[in-house]
Amino acid sequence: MTRVMQGVRVLELAQFMFAPSAGALLADWGADVIKIEHPVHADGQRGFLRWGGSTYDPDRNPLVEGANRGKRSIGLDIATPEGRALLLELAATADVFLTNFLPAVRQKLQIDVEHIRAAKPQIIYARASAYGDKGSDRERGGFDGTAFWSNSGIAHALSPAELDAPLTSSIGGFGDMISGMNLAGGIAAALFHRSQTGEATEVDVSLMSSAWWASSASLNAAVYSGQAVRPAMPRSGGSSANPFIGQFKTSDGGAISLFIMQPGPHIRNTFEHVGRPDLAGDPRFTDAFALFENWEAASQALVEAFASRPLDAWRSRLQTLSGQWAAVQSFVDLAKDPQALANDMLFEVQPPDGGEALRLARGPVQFNGEPVATTRAPQPWEHTEQVLQELGLSWDRIGSLKAKGAIP
Repeated sequence: MTRVMQGVRVLELAQFMFAPSAGALLADWGADVIKIEHPVHADGQRGFLRWGGSTYDPDRNPLVEGANRGKRSIGLDIATPEGRALLLELAATADVFLTNFLPAVRQKLQIDVEHIRAAKPQIIYARASAYGDKGSDRERGGFDGTAFWSNSGIAHALSPAELDAPLTSSIGGFGDMISGMNLAGGIAAALFHRSQTGEATEVDVSLMSSAWWASSASLNAAVYSGQAVRPAMPRSGGSSANPFIGQFKTSDGGAISLFIMQPGPHIRNTFEHVGRPDLAGDPRFTDAFALFENWEAASQALVEAFASRPLDAWRSRLQTLSGQWAAVQSFVDLAKDPQALANDMLFEVQPPDGGEALRLARGPVQFNGEPVATTRAPQPWEHTEQVLQELGLSWDRIGSLKAKGAIP
């Protein structure tokens, strides 16, 4: 595959999913990503063995694999003088330093931008945070369920007012992975800028900033109007603003989503495809204005039509529909979707236990139409000696570092 980040070295001092997912994308793109983990505790994400109702084997953990594939791992206790000195030696060989440590911790451990740039002035310093590196909340930690989902307005915007409480995000790592993509893109831009100007920049992405960008169409409208619009309780049927936009249940409990934003040119074709050609010439639906005026009748006709056949029958029948539609799928469905597979949505890595390959989602960017080819996530500290030997350390010094607890 085309390795657009070949020759770039990233030093990653981070855990859980947001910052590590950015490192995983850079590794997918060809960067040498060295993951620094505490020599006793390692990345806290490795301890998440229950998720989404499933239990995982430590050697077959899709959460760890998804955010850490393609990296090398070394054990390093940066709280020791020896470990901190070694970190700076590694930083001197790197292009990017990536971290999600809070500001006070960065200062305490002497790994903030001024400390790392003392070892490598031209390094790109990339920070992942919950609420940004400025303002009174810069020292607050957070996860995607708080900073991305709740604090950002997304939970409010997706929760009907009739509910007793706002919806909780049921997609683990949802904000983390979106934010990680943003951070990887920012790092790539910073590397390009450095190559053009020689200037090394600091890169900041927060969960909250990713949320406001992802929801910016609605956020901008709310800021403009002063109104925070909330949805109605979901039901089978079309919208009062446009009956050709809505979710329609099928006879077997599935659902078809119509999203025909400009229905005028598609009125006849849509009614013909749902088996109601008689409505194509109905004066109530002759054009978009008439359709909107009589939205309840149009919605009810579509509800009844879609309820007459199972989902798979509609998948086949709607292939020639001129407007926009989709089957409502689960993640399990998506893993078998022919279009997703045709576009290399999933790739395989061989897990540490040597068993059946694990299938993982690739990042959203593809180069030259090529699928991802990478290695599994490293075991904790798996590459410590290899990386230190590449750095030029003697076996005597490696032994001394082990004796002092700086490395495992």
